[in-house]
Amino acid sequence: MDCEATDFMYPMMADIYYATIEQNEYGQPKKSWIYDRTIVCNATPAGGAATEEIKPDVFLQNNGKLIARTKNDPRVSSQKSNNAMTNVLVTNIRNAAGQTIYQETTGPRSGKATIYEFGTVEPFVGPFGDIQYYKLLWRRAETQSVGD
Repeated sequence: MDCEATDFMYPMMADIYYATIEQNEYGQPKKSWIYDRTIVCNATPAGGAATEEIKPDVFLQNNGKLIARTKNDPRVSSQKSNNAMTNVLVTNIRNAAGQTIYQETTGPRSGKATIYEFGTVEPFVGPFGDIQYYKLLWRRAETQSVGD
């Protein structure tokens, strides 16, 4: 499935992954992440330059959150199956030229695109009752080694 073309409303692209869940020999769930498709989107930091992304405390905590918008519901796969928000990841957020916008600079994914989880998915309904786009909150996944 080819990605839609970027435009001024959706100047970025991102890759969507869905989880398949299996059990190990002890009955614990194990998620495997499978690439589904590339979507067009628009994502910006939720905070701004005046807010700190790394909060100094007993433990350092990265509060990387993005507010995003997409044309279609990202919980629905290209095969039209519905997925829970907890079983969807987004990564490789890049501009129309293919340049990665949000990337890790340390840890197991140093130099690779940041992985985000879904915090919120809300449809924006227009004046005639049709869904015009989806508003999203993406938060940086605590474990950046997923899928490596």
